[in-house]
Amino acid sequence: MEVFGIMGAMPDEVDQLCAQLTGVSVEHYGGVEYHRGLLGAKRVVVCCAGMGKANAAATTQVLITKYGAERIIFSGIAGNMSSQIGIGDVVVGKTVVYHDAQDDMIAQSAPFTAVYPGDETLVNAAMEACKAAGVKAIAGKIATGDQFVGDSATKAAIAAKAAPDCVEMEGAAVAQIAAKNGVPCVVLRAMSDNADETGHEVLVVKKFSISEYVATATQIVVSMLRALD
Repeated sequence: MEVFGIMGAMPDEVDQLCAQLTGVSVEHYGGVEYHRGLLGAKRVVVCCAGMGKANAAATTQVLITKYGAERIIFSGIAGNMSSQIGIGDVVVGKTVVYHDAQDDMIAQSAPFTAVYPGDETLVNAAMEACKAAGVKAIAGKIATGDQFVGDSATKAAIAAKAAPDCVEMEGAAVAQIAAKNGVPCVVLRAMSDNADETGHEVLVVKKFSISEYVATATQIVVSMLRALD
């Protein structure tokens, strides 16, 4: 039976999903807690990787090498860079890139690219699941870097370099390692803020409810898995 690896960067992003698993076993490995079990009829391994590219890359490789993940779904929040969507809407990663890397040097080793496409089947399944959940979503470009973007100057610099629909801290690392191993992958991001000076207020004052998003994200991931062969 196929194994799905499901990842988040923060515990809140995976806790509700872990609570839905049956036949669960939990293992600590390399500083990460891996929950193995069934989500409906699908075998899954769910984990919180931690924030940033190094955590995301290391955990992705463990999911593949140690736990046999054959498809990977990453779900979390991001800063909005697009006029097409707003707070709470979702970007499904049609492509994922770095905004803080030397692309030509990254591309010198496998998978010999610095632009990582989301798996078409997973992207389509995510878009259909968002539609079914009543969530506005676009299939777009996600940009990754090791920083929280919370000022207009940084936002403008990232827009000039990568022109993404949102910005976050893990997606490209997940997608790069998945591609290096030939494992289909998709990154899902809900917009928590606008990647500018208002971001701290939006998150800290709780205008964006991560618990509300996680409930929706859990619904989306469950719907995706049910639809996938």
